[in-house]
Amino acid sequence: CRALHLLPIHPTPTTYARMGRFGSPYAALNFTDADPALARFDPAATPLEQFMELVDAVHYHNGYLILDIAINHTGWAAAIHETHPEWLVRGEDGQIKAPGAWGVVWADLTKLDYSHTDLWQYMAEIFLLWCHRGVDGFRCDAGYMVPIDAWEYMVAKVRQEYPDTLFLLEGLGGPLKTTQAILGRGNFNWAYSELFQHYTREEIAEYLPFAVDISDTCGHMIHYAETHDNNRLASVSLTYAKMRTALCALFSVCGGFGFANGMEWFAKEKINVHESPGLNWGAKDNQVDFIFRLNWILKNHPTFFHTTRLTLIQKNETQALALLRSHPETGKTLLVLVNLDCEEPSPVFWHRSDVGIEQKEWMDLLTETRVSLRKDGPVAGITLAPGEAMALTPDPGEVQSLAAAMRRDEQAPAPFPKQVLDQKFRAGVLAVKTALDGYTDVSGLDLNRAARHLSEDPMEFIRSFFSDTLESRVIPFDVTQDLKRQVMVPPGFFLLVKSPVGFRAEILDARDTDRRSLGYEEGLPLKTGGFFALFMPKAFRKLHRPCRLNLRLFHPDKIQKASASLLYLAPFDTLNLQTTFTRRKIAADPGLTLLAATRTGGMMRAAGDWGQLHSRYDSLLGANLNPDMPENRWMTLARCRIWAIFQGYSRELAKDCLQRFTFSYDNAGRWRFHVPTSEGKYYVLELTLMLSPYTNQVRLSITRPGTKNNRPRILSDDAPVTLIIRPDTEDRSFHDTIKAFTGPEADWPAKVRSRDTGFDFSLTNGHTLSMDIQSPGRFVPEPEWQYMVHRPLEATRGLDPVSDLFSPGYFSFECAGGHTAELIARVDHGQRFEPDAWPIPAFESGFTMEQALIRALDAFLVDRGPDKSVIAGYPWFLDWGRDSLIFCRSLVELGRLSEARAILHLFGRFERNGTLPNMICGQDAANIETSDAPLWFFACCRDILEKTQDSGFLDQDLEGRTLRQVLLDTARSLETGTPTGVKVDPETRLLYSPSHFTWMDTNFPAGSPRQGYPVEIQALWHNALMFLEKIDPDGQWKQKADQVKQSVETWFWNETAGYFSDCLHGDGPAARALPDDALRPNQLLLITLGVIPSGEKARKTVETCLELLVPGGIRSLADRKVAVPLPVVHNKKLVNDPDHPYAGVYQGDEDTNRKPAYHNGTAWTWPFPVFCEAWAKVFGQNSHATGLAWLGSMKHLMRTGAAGYIPEILDGDFPHTPRGCDAQAWGVSEAARVVHKLSARRT
Repeated sequence: CRALHLLPIHPTPTTYARMGRFGSPYAALNFTDADPALARFDPAATPLEQFMELVDAVHYHNGYLILDIAINHTGWAAAIHETHPEWLVRGEDGQIKAPGAWGVVWADLTKLDYSHTDLWQYMAEIFLLWCHRGVDGFRCDAGYMVPIDAWEYMVAKVRQEYPDTLFLLEGLGGPLKTTQAILGRGNFNWAYSELFQHYTREEIAEYLPFAVDISDTCGHMIHYAETHDNNRLASVSLTYAKMRTALCALFSVCGGFGFANGMEWFAKEKINVHESPGLNWGAKDNQVDFIFRLNWILKNHPTFFHTTRLTLIQKNETQALALLRSHPETGKTLLVLVNLDCEEPSPVFWHRSDVGIEQKEWMDLLTETRVSLRKDGPVAGITLAPGEAMALTPDPGEVQSLAAAMRRDEQAPAPFPKQVLDQKFRAGVLAVKTALDGYTDVSGLDLNRAARHLSEDPMEFIRSFFSDTLESRVIPFDVTQDLKRQVMVPPGFFLLVKSPVGFRAEILDARDTDRRSLGYEEGLPLKTGGFFALFMPKAFRKLHRPCRLNLRLFHPDKIQKASASLLYLAPFDTLNLQTTFTRRKIAADPGLTLLAATRTGGMMRAAGDWGQLHSRYDSLLGANLNPDMPENRWMTLARCRIWAIFQGYSRELAKDCLQRFTFSYDNAGRWRFHVPTSEGKYYVLELTLMLSPYTNQVRLSITRPGTKNNRPRILSDDAPVTLIIRPDTEDRSFHDTIKAFTGPEADWPAKVRSRDTGFDFSLTNGHTLSMDIQSPGRFVPEPEWQYMVHRPLEATRGLDPVSDLFSPGYFSFECAGGHTAELIARVDHGQRFEPDAWPIPAFESGFTMEQALIRALDAFLVDRGPDKSVIAGYPWFLDWGRDSLIFCRSLVELGRLSEARAILHLFGRFERNGTLPNMICGQDAANIETSDAPLWFFACCRDILEKTQDSGFLDQDLEGRTLRQVLLDTARSLETGTPTGVKVDPETRLLYSPSHFTWMDTNFPAGSPRQGYPVEIQALWHNALMFLEKIDPDGQWKQKADQVKQSVETWFWNETAGYFSDCLHGDGPAARALPDDALRPNQLLLITLGVIPSGEKARKTVETCLELLVPGGIRSLADRKVAVPLPVVHNKKLVNDPDHPYAGVYQGDEDTNRKPAYHNGTAWTWPFPVFCEAWAKVFGQNSHATGLAWLGSMKHLMRTGAAGYIPEILDGDFPHTPRGCDAQAWGVSEAARVVHKLSARRT
């Protein structure tokens, strides 16, 4: 059987108004619950969970579960009697009415009043709830008693979320016109046939054509051989039961046949829903095999398929029937003969011309025996034994097909019937066609061919609709590797779920507590093995839509419940980055921070949750003490704790009264507090914090806005409030901590010089922190230490999470409505800024994503003497070579050429023998352990040349050499070998890189050493050679570039895997190096830098890299096993799994946890835009919207951590927690570059 139909499973009365021994299952007390009486007492699972285990078991066998539900009525004392008594039907005398039929009143039931449309809504939610629990359809008891308008609404409501839900009408006792109307306008699928209560040849001959007509025009009539409303067939005789079983099955339309359990065991006790009659389970005399054979015929024989004609052709007067089933599409015929008389033999005959087949020998599919028909002139016939049924086929080969198919059906799980499966694939084709083209003419579509294509390769099938770009428009989800990844689905894309085992999958809206279904599919078999489900595209605008993918995987030995996260993306141009955060958002993100920076790399980091310190790097004033260039920041003013006092009642300005926080890209932030008073009122305080972009100065303004419109709940302006501001100071390098007991506890109080308006605090390096109030108020010297202040970020990084803070005293002032007080803190600034000397920050409500990314660039661009450099990331990085040069490419793309040239001028002056600084700390540029910084230098120069088409910038002087000469010297040094060991392999022209010299640069231990020939180094080297050809045409650079390209294709391409090797490992020639099979994003630069710009290899590469994507980032390594091991060894101890080196969480001790994960699974933000750029390059201009949509996923990163900025890395595993620096230069710059590039070319 393919469907299991259950009686209602809801709780019923057990004492009050209980009818019979158990009460009626149709007397539901609560439509949402499963009756515990139907479950086992088992601590492992609740009754509802046990019901869902049954659902899973049915689905495992490719079956469907139909739940009986009676929404016309309830049992007495049902839950809705209390919540909605108005829904009960009452007579004029006020008594509750009981429903009934056939003159019988069902006194244990209460009738519901469907004139209330809110009852329709309630019942629609009940249906949806059970669909959510896996129910496939509903038998609607006494459905004819519910108004058709209500059915029309409820069915439509359910099918919005579960379009394949089946509705079976129990219309027995109702008018036939009502049945037809509910099947038609009500949109039911099936209805009960009344064949089971027609017994004679004459009755059946009259009824069957009517049932067939209804099935053809309205909805299928299902022949139940037995129901709980009629006596058991076996109570007459076993022969009678078997005959009626065959009759109902073989006379069905499209195989619409059912029976009550127990019939297979020849149960004789009538079903009484109030009792528990026996099922005769396991009886020796049974028809289990017979029903199995009948069901096989119904599932596989073409005469039970759609378009089959059913014609009664008997001409005899005896109680025997002859039904001719003919299927015009296949030409198949089945002659069904049934003797209704179980006492006497009955002849049955028909006109031979009605059959049209003259052969005498037929095969009976029920017994696999040969049957000879008698011919007598124009008629043919046979005498049937008492109660005998036959299913005669003129094709003997169908018997062998039957035997083979029955053996297949004995498998667990039994496969889908071919006809059903073909129809599912055809329906899938039409769903795809409709999703792409809308409702349109499909007469020219070869549906069967398209269905075969879909079953063979769903991705290629959908690609066939996009011949202009060859974009697949499909996001694959592999249950074996994607459960720990939030998979993004761009606008217009399908989601393809694949599994090695059968499954059911459902997409739920995660914002609606997983109650709203956005798609529900069953896994269908792929011709190549495994199963798939295809979800249609979904459209969301302005906001990305987080969803949950729930899976139930049908393994041979268990049912696995799994879930994963999806993110449906909104179009990029509909997104806006809001600058304000509510208290709820701030509470959910303790790391939310305001970031501001000076032109030399000084910084301000203030918590969105005012006064909190999330990290040792948080500070209102992290000063850069060198006025000319960035160096290690010095932490001076950690925070200001603030109390407001009204009528002696003190309230700290903290999260419980914080209303919102707003950041500004103009180096400022604003906090708004609603502070309650003891009189049922509150007053508003606004804090504005701003860092000077030029000097180490920070200004804190506290405003109490004046009241407007005499709002009664706001404290009047003339009621003064006292504000207490206590600054907590530090004197340390930004990487260090303070332990008071080591000396500061005794020394620091003496370093404070107080005055009426503020204080000076002498720092250990000869500088001074000064803080003064700029408005009426006073400073009260009152030293105070806070010990062991916890910094949670350091705890996650395996570092010392506690540090001590020193407060010299506090500021105090009165603040009436409409007044503002200001404090300024500064380090070593000889002249105080007057208030009007500060730029006025603009607090915008939001920005487009492109605007936000462009504004965010400025925090990283710093002065280094006369030149420019780039702070790699806040809070702990300084200027790094590759980071600065990658950042520089964004400046070029955006047309900020003078700044880009200033960066090149700086780094060009540092070039020595083919090397550039890996990192600059103050004036120290000795770290040159990088193979890619010189190559990114080439890339920037090439970008400028292509942007301006003017090579004049190459002639600028770099301390005695032109930029052109620096480039040529660098290239020649790379060819002959640099002092660091970077050198061209003469045989392949590939560029060798020592261990940890690429951007994947962890060391001690080297988590991703990549010693040999890393793939992105070859892409950058090829890019450099092509550029050199333009500026030095006589240098034969083009021939060298061509050889690099050929070597990449020869040595890196992995045809079996469909992507490029990440590195050829070794310390010798490339031809003898070992290519790995690690799937990493570095290969994408082969596409974006033009080595492999298009074609099949490029397409396969970007599509394979889809499995690396997470929102806003791209995993540095795929979560899959590798054939070439990657061991990470620390202190002679292996700290990872070399055969599966993926690490999805970046947390814990640096050497044993974080370094092995840093480039081996951690998702990075800077290569993520490179993927989007590569996708757009491979698939052309029409795919730019896709790339932009992916880039739009960075929005949520800009609303966490450093507000308005993009973090360095994320956990590779969901929920992809941001880690590392919360504001990373190349993450922002690459996003800005690619967004601008794709947006410009899109228009």
